[in-house]
Amino acid sequence: MTPDIITAQYDGRALEAIEQRNGHKAAVVWLTGLSGAGKTTIADEVKLRLFEQGVHSFALDGDQLRSGLNKDLGFTAADRHENIRRAAAVAGLFYQSGAVVLCSFISPFATDREEVKKQFPEGRFLEIYVKCSLEECARRDPKQLYKKALNQSIPNFTGINSPYEVPEKPNMVINTEHCTETEAAEMVLTLLQVEGIITY
Repeated sequence: MTPDIITAQYDGRALEAIEQRNGHKAAVVWLTGLSGAGKTTIADEVKLRLFEQGVHSFALDGDQLRSGLNKDLGFTAADRHENIRRAAAVAGLFYQSGAVVLCSFISPFATDREEVKKQFPEGRFLEIYVKCSLEECARRDPKQLYKKALNQSIPNFTGINSPYEVPEKPNMVINTEHCTETEAAEMVLTLLQVEGIITY
């Protein structure tokens, strides 16, 4: 492991120059919620809308990282913490490139999400709670994960045999049982405008 005495050094002037050229600010949009709530679906729609507006963005999600960079991690509390730590590190690299980084991670533990938030300047980390009832997520079950968890095939599955800690003060709550993906994406875009990240 990297010793704690080694810390990343970022050039704030370079980021400022990149933002001026891009015409928008860099930010990390962290979508958290149960599996099947619609996090990645919303992020993909937002990414498309941002692309159409000429905004540089990148989408990260749990499946991407767990199939590659985080393939060595399981689902113990320690591994989940490490999963989010690595996700935040990757998000930070894209943030420094001037992108609006759309991160879709269950990230069930409040302490982990708070640690991620601390890594970014005030106003540049936006937490969005993608709300959806456990019953509806289990009904959707696009990856058949809830079915496997209920059959005890998946240990420590969030919502079934492992807790999800609901954000207390997110920047936004999107209830996907009461809106379409297009409406949800519009809500995220509005938040980015209100926070001064984009100006379109």
